[in-house]
Amino acid sequence: MVTPPLPPAKASADDLLDWYDRHRRALPWRALPGTTPDPYRVWMSEIMLQQTTVRAVKPYFEKFLTLFPTVSDLADAPTDAVMTAWAGLGYYSRARNLHACAKAVVERHGGVFPADESALRALPGIGEYTAAAIASIAFGLPAVVVDGNVERVIARVHAVEEPLPGAKPLIKRLTAAIAPAERPGDFAQAMMDLGATICTPKSPACGLCPWREPCTGRREGTADTFPRKTPKREGVPRRGAAFVALREDGAILLGTREPKGLLGGMAEVPGTVWSSDHDATGVDHGAPLPAAWKRSLGTVTHVFTHFPLELDVHVARIPAGTDAPAGLRWVATTALGGEALPSVMRKVVEHGLAALGVDARQR
Repeated sequence: MVTPPLPPAKASADDLLDWYDRHRRALPWRALPGTTPDPYRVWMSEIMLQQTTVRAVKPYFEKFLTLFPTVSDLADAPTDAVMTAWAGLGYYSRARNLHACAKAVVERHGGVFPADESALRALPGIGEYTAAAIASIAFGLPAVVVDGNVERVIARVHAVEEPLPGAKPLIKRLTAAIAPAERPGDFAQAMMDLGATICTPKSPACGLCPWREPCTGRREGTADTFPRKTPKREGVPRRGAAFVALREDGAILLGTREPKGLLGGMAEVPGTVWSSDHDATGVDHGAPLPAAWKRSLGTVTHVFTHFPLELDVHVARIPAGTDAPAGLRWVATTALGGEALPSVMRKVVEHGLAALGVDARQR
């Protein structure tokens, strides 16, 4: 008589939590074992980590805690101070939402984050995932937390053939079926750690995984092919011109973008509209003031979520004492570190100053 094969093992929360207790990452926003999580730290880290790596977030998180130790400090801070502290982290609507949320927590909840998932979702910038993460990690509530790491782990464990984003509801149900009633916050963080350190996008370390036995993808040798994804449509490239005006007294001409929209509220050098049909003829096209403008060699490129951008940089030296045009301001190049310049504008400034023979790094 042939003994039938044993049914595949099922993914167990206990196995994952045992692994987490031995291998959990030490992160500046994560409470130590046996200590109570700080909702302010949890919330801030979750907002910063959206579409950004842990390595990139760590210095910004520590900077924000130094500048704004409490949610009330953040709520009371000037918008410019928040945007300047955020500059370089990208996806700047998160910074605006972070500030708005801090104000709402102070105004609506007396400076205390609500221990309720629906109340959290009512706050600016907090969506379904972030509310679940805060609820489970900060308050120990039974919320199902699904980020990119969790999607990858669950898709591999169950060999989910449906591509993302359509598979999101199914993956959430499969995650909920494993999630334990006890230690929901640790379970959520364990799933994140598993995806970040073991079940990585490429070359997953299946031999070290606490779920190697129940994982269908590992068993069938297809783990690294999951999750399936619907091919992204590439955005139409846009072009534009940027104007780096350097006054003889060492000041550069800057403006501030509109509060809403792409890079809203951030500092910028003046320039043209970014469009797919940008007309690059004429170096004075769209210049902020009359000057002997020269187009610098090369271009500045930057890739946003929905489109790639290419900027022609025009430079000019401006006489000392020249007033700034309406809506613009002169800022000393030595003070640029205090400006909320996004990455693309820092590239433009460095490129323009280099074309003018100025080493921006020494200023």
